[in-house]
Amino acid sequence: MAGKNSGDNRTRTSVLIFIIAGLCFFFYLLGAWQRSGFGKGDSIALAVTKTAGENCDILPNLNFETRHAGEAGGTDESEEVEELKPCDPQYTDYTPCQDQKRAMTFPRENMNYRERHCPPQEEKLHCLIPAPKGYVTPFPWPKSRDYVPYANAPYKSLTVEKAIQNWVQYEGNVFRFPGGGTQFPQGADKYIDQLASVVPIENGTVRTALDTGCGVASWGAYLWKRNVIAMSFAPRDSHEAQVQFALERGVPAVIGVLGTIKIPYPSKAFDMAHCSRCLIPWGAADGILMMEVDRVLRPGGYWVLSGPPINWKTNYKAWQRPKEDLEEEQRKIEEAAKLLCWEKISEKGETAIWQKRKDADSCRSAQENSAATVCKAADPDNVWYKKMDTCITPDKGNGEDESLKPFPERLYAVPPRIANGVVSGVSVEKYQEDNRKWKKHVSAYKKINKLLDTGRYRNIMDMNAGLGGFAAALHSPKFWVMNVIPTIAEKNTLGVIYERGLIGIYHDWCEAFSTYPRTYDLIHASGLFSLYKDKCEFEDILLEMDRILRPEGAVILRDNVDVLIKVKKIIGGMRWNFKLMDHEDGPLVPEKILVAVKQYWTLGDNNSTSAQ
Repeated sequence: MAGKNSGDNRTRTSVLIFIIAGLCFFFYLLGAWQRSGFGKGDSIALAVTKTAGENCDILPNLNFETRHAGEAGGTDESEEVEELKPCDPQYTDYTPCQDQKRAMTFPRENMNYRERHCPPQEEKLHCLIPAPKGYVTPFPWPKSRDYVPYANAPYKSLTVEKAIQNWVQYEGNVFRFPGGGTQFPQGADKYIDQLASVVPIENGTVRTALDTGCGVASWGAYLWKRNVIAMSFAPRDSHEAQVQFALERGVPAVIGVLGTIKIPYPSKAFDMAHCSRCLIPWGAADGILMMEVDRVLRPGGYWVLSGPPINWKTNYKAWQRPKEDLEEEQRKIEEAAKLLCWEKISEKGETAIWQKRKDADSCRSAQENSAATVCKAADPDNVWYKKMDTCITPDKGNGEDESLKPFPERLYAVPPRIANGVVSGVSVEKYQEDNRKWKKHVSAYKKINKLLDTGRYRNIMDMNAGLGGFAAALHSPKFWVMNVIPTIAEKNTLGVIYERGLIGIYHDWCEAFSTYPRTYDLIHASGLFSLYKDKCEFEDILLEMDRILRPEGAVILRDNVDVLIKVKKIIGGMRWNFKLMDHEDGPLVPEKILVAVKQYWTLGDNNSTSAQ
């Protein structure tokens, strides 16, 4: 009997050694998929690959070979996989919902034509968006803040149009971003220093910022080292590739405009909002655009306006505009600010700063002859494709307590919306349990993908962010996470995410996201495909993921096994390397993990056949 047990032990030991060796080899391959190589990127991945091979520290019960193929309603593995072809070269920088040709068919009034206008189902592309010839992996942060490879966004118009304003310069095979802007020719750093003399930027009080009409997002880029994260947006207009440049630099940005539709952010989200010569008509239409900024600005938050019409008496000649027009524009802005109970706390040079009063509701009720109309909508966060109204969003009703902790303490403190029971079904205990769960998940991810902590990934997206647990557990100054709350999600939790000092956006994944191709390094999605199971085609969602993912970018999907098997079949026809594996708690858990890496390929690489 002892001899038999000894033999069994030797057999088990041999099997265990074989499994561990196999897992180490897989980690080596995973790193190899993502190494940038000569001419394509940096050397970070090579070092990490070597480390992964030498230090194979793996969860002992993590089984990389799924045991569920064909089970739980899965597809027949013998079925032929449809190969998805590359799109025509004209779609290299295609933005489906901000397509220039489609935009020109819509009214010009109030920037309607620059808003989202998505193609109908029959016009959607069923092909893979190609990278331009010569595409390279972006420089790692912080070098990427200042330099972008020309091949990745080969548009020189801004170097000509903004030549004297220090936005961007073309130097050989790269664009250089000196950190300047129309209103800060001496650089964003000095401009932010001026703001910091009035606004508490340095102590964590101001953490989330909104930059309207951001240009190439230099303001947001230079706020990063001060621990402030800015959500920047600009339209896709004649200034080709503004947002594309911002994301190539590694700065959070989306294609967007203040027009007729509410912006896709929750109420009381931002500690600061900013406009630097953004050409937005703030005083027009009874201040409706300022009212929308007020909706997303937290009580006590700050609004910064630089450029016309501020200090028009001194600058109207330089601006080459009639002083009467500028005076009227300033008057309308001041009237709207008073109606909103914003107090001007500084005006210096061409920059004015207002602060939204913490008791704005009581302030308005105390105003004599107030013309303020209070919005009657029950949910101030229900904004997807909703028209703006000339009314003021009340501050009460979605979390009364505004005593947020400074960042980074705010990241794990109980958000006011949770403490006050605003998010139905999410108690303080459930919030804390969610945090523990995501710390565990992220710990497992770091063992699956050794590159997560290296800085190899800068722009990260969570497609179904929940309470922001993934982003919080992953938090690092090396990267940022775009937390997306699907418009069909059971719970609207985006306000909670902002109260944690993170950023995010509402979106419907049956449509294209408001960004350029190849703008995210890592995409995470937990439960997303189960959520959209009966809403739209999985192929459309996966093609959109491929569009916005960089070559050699990574994907982590977490979902039920039957759903992931269907996803896996579609991915088999895409240019992704992928692996389906068990939950970190073992094979008996029905939730599985699919990891993938998008292959590097560009126009002309084995893609003589293109599709539309």
